[in-house]
Amino acid sequence: MVTRTVLGLLLALCISPAQAQSLEFAGGADRTNVIDATKLLSQAQQYHQSEVTVKGTVTKVCKKRGCWMTLNVDNTEQITVKVRDGDMVFPMSAVGKTAYATGRFEVFELTLEKSRRYLAHKAEENGEVFDADAIQKPITVYRIKPRAVTIL
Repeated sequence: MVTRTVLGLLLALCISPAQAQSLEFAGGADRTNVIDATKLLSQAQQYHQSEVTVKGTVTKVCKKRGCWMTLNVDNTEQITVKVRDGDMVFPMSAVGKTAYATGRFEVFELTLEKSRRYLAHKAEENGEVFDADAIQKPITVYRIKPRAVTIL
C-alpha cells in the first residue's frame, strides 16, 4: 500500500497537468493543419479518401472495445473516428473532451435500409434502445480512419 502511494506521488511529480490530461495515439494528431469542419463537410466528396485532421468534441465511445468514437464537429454534424479493434482503444472518459484525429476521410451515402441497419448496430454496441421506424430518410456517414489521435 505504501509502495503504491509513493509510486503514485512520484508519477504525479513527473507528469505535468497538461500531460496528465492529454492522451495520444500513434504519436498524436497533426494539430498544425486542422481543416475547418464546415468546409470539410460542405465539400465532403472532394475530400473523400484524402488525409485530413479534424477537431471535435467526443460525444460517444464504443462501449464494447473502444474501437470508435463520435466527434461533434459543428452544431449539426458528426464524424466517426473508427479503427480496427485493438489498433487504438478510446477510453469512455474521452466523452466531453476535445479530440483531434488525423487520417483518411471517408463519405458513405447510405440507403434507407442501410441507414437503419447502421444506426441499429451502433445503438446495440452502446446498449441503447433503437427504433428503426423512427428513421425516415437515408443518412450520410462521415468517417475518419485515423493514423493518429490526440484527446485533450
